[in-house]
Amino acid sequence: MSPCYLSRIQRYNEIVFSRLAVAALLSTAILAAQSPFFPLKDLKPGMLGVGKTVFSGDKIESFRVEILGTLENIGPKESLILGRLSGGPLEKTGVLQGMSGSPVYIDGKLVGAVAMAFPFAKDAIAGIRPIQEMLRAGDSTQPPRQMAVSLHESDLTRAFSKPQDTLAGEMRLVDIATPISFGGFTRATIEKFAPQLRELGLEPRQGVSAGARLEPHMGNRSALQPGSMISVQLMTGDLSIGADGTVTYLDGDKIYAFGHRFLSIGPTELPFARSEVMTLLPNLATSFKISVPKEWMGTISQDRTTAVAGEVGRRARMVPLNMSFARQGRKTEAYSMQMANDRFLAPLLVQIAVFSAIDANERAVGAASCRVNGEVAFQGSTPPLKLNNMFAGDANTAMQVSLSTAIPLAYVLQSAFSALEVKTVALNIETFAEKKQLQIDQVIAAPHEVRPGGNVRVTVVLVGDNGTELTRSVDYPVPAGAPPGPLYFTIADGNLTNLSEFRQILGTTPRTAEQLVHTVNKLRSNTKAFVRVWRAEPNFQIDGDDFPDPPPSLALILAASQNVVELRNSKVGEFEISGGDAVISGSKTVRVDVKE
Repeated sequence: MSPCYLSRIQRYNEIVFSRLAVAALLSTAILAAQSPFFPLKDLKPGMLGVGKTVFSGDKIESFRVEILGTLENIGPKESLILGRLSGGPLEKTGVLQGMSGSPVYIDGKLVGAVAMAFPFAKDAIAGIRPIQEMLRAGDSTQPPRQMAVSLHESDLTRAFSKPQDTLAGEMRLVDIATPISFGGFTRATIEKFAPQLRELGLEPRQGVSAGARLEPHMGNRSALQPGSMISVQLMTGDLSIGADGTVTYLDGDKIYAFGHRFLSIGPTELPFARSEVMTLLPNLATSFKISVPKEWMGTISQDRTTAVAGEVGRRARMVPLNMSFARQGRKTEAYSMQMANDRFLAPLLVQIAVFSAIDANERAVGAASCRVNGEVAFQGSTPPLKLNNMFAGDANTAMQVSLSTAIPLAYVLQSAFSALEVKTVALNIETFAEKKQLQIDQVIAAPHEVRPGGNVRVTVVLVGDNGTELTRSVDYPVPAGAPPGPLYFTIADGNLTNLSEFRQILGTTPRTAEQLVHTVNKLRSNTKAFVRVWRAEPNFQIDGDDFPDPPPSLALILAASQNVVELRNSKVGEFEISGGDAVISGSKTVRVDVKE
């Protein structure tokens, strides 16, 4: 092949490659021109943009945005844009709670959403979340969060992660607090839970009513636009809870809002409504919008660090929560609500609702008692969770009752069985204007020595306030083949019995949802004392059932099994002693010797 021919081929290739490169550049430029988003890399300090939000009613208004710069790598693959906001009422109010998610545009292209602010800042300077990072919130492939809850938990908000601050030089940027309105709740309820909710980035306040409840049908899709106000409805009905924010972007039926997390609970199912702003309330600490929900619009299905995302027109399945109240046996009040179908939120919502209902119907100080019985039904074949307990105290009974009612639900829902869904919650609550509580004061076992085949009578003396005394006795027939040695009788309240008998099994992972609910349903009631007859011999528990003092060969096999719990003493008998409708507390142990 001649050098001249090779030269022509090389020249031809150079022309083809250069034209391909030009075509690629043109294609990239065309795609960039068609994209609705402003590239983050093209942002420069001094650029001017326009933000959209609602200041009054449902009218979307514009405000000015001056780009101050970009904070890069504030988190894994995360950046933040700093902008100075002005126009409208912002000179007077600063960055408003409820503005979270307000879209910002440059040259008609979406830059991101107003999401963060400097606490107590005089100027309306905000952190703007890039839209590219918000779109990741719609990724449904991210795994759900896992969080185990103890049956002795004292704060259900620990199941939620707290928002992280961002440092901008020596200053601190925080997520704009999400205003959360409580309608129908007592003031004491809001004040009691406010510190915990504020740690989660929420700002609780008393809700306002603007007329009738929301109609069940979906609202007008065209009324929802970037800049519109929405309210994520956690509870509706006689009691209502809603969290407010702003729509950033709509892509067909997909919606992106807030510009930051709500509670960062991951996959969820939270209904949202379009809201209207009644007024703005300037405040020295943080100004906020006061809004009311107007019509259902869809479902939030993802709650991630950078945004909430969902679907317009999709109806969320909610859980009926019904509570009836009685005082001294006479029905006084009933509440009917629908609450969010979320395994993290549902227990907390139950706790807050029960607290408010008790606070509204009963005195806050002085001796009082409260009995709760009810049932939590689940979807599918899982048996219902039974609730049956009595509570008594001189003060703060509402918190004790509400927490103890919600914890079993939290324990079950926040287990490894993420598919477990609540169908209904029904609670019957009865209150008494006296402290119905008895203490285990004395335990007498007679005789002190007994032969196999003989009988031991255990007498328990229970004492209460104002000199109340109650005596109960049970008989234990010693088996004919009982070995000689000490025999112990422990009389304890339900809580202590649960702690001693179920502590080990509650720390293991159940194999099925049915087994989990069965174990919780076996927990002892606190209106009874439990007489446990035991020996100082090895004992094994399998799925909550006792296998006392097995033969040595079987004991070796059981000890090596993963699903078997080995205990230090062996239960040989158990009896119940009823305290009527009073709470029994305390524990005592006596010994009887079995003689040959």
